[in-house]
Amino acid sequence: MTQAITQRELRNDSGEIMRRLDRGETFIVTRNGTPVGELTPMRRHRFVSTDSVVAMFGNAPAIDGDRFRSDLEAIATQDPEPRG
Repeated sequence: MTQAITQRELRNDSGEIMRRLDRGETFIVTRNGTPVGELTPMRRHRFVSTDSVVAMFGNAPAIDGDRFRSDLEAIATQDPEPRG
């Protein structure tokens, strides 16, 4: 369930709010009674076993190293200037 908190509560109770985010809670932040943002927990990284990865990519096509390098060289440069 999403709980509304004020901008002041966020400022004054940020440590407790962060702990609650860690536990999976979500907050709507309000300013003068108007919702201005939402705080939601980040998705946790999940461990994937080696066996699962091998099974997922077991049927992937082989990579041609020479073709891969030529494709990279066609788009990548050593020029430090942005391409715009």
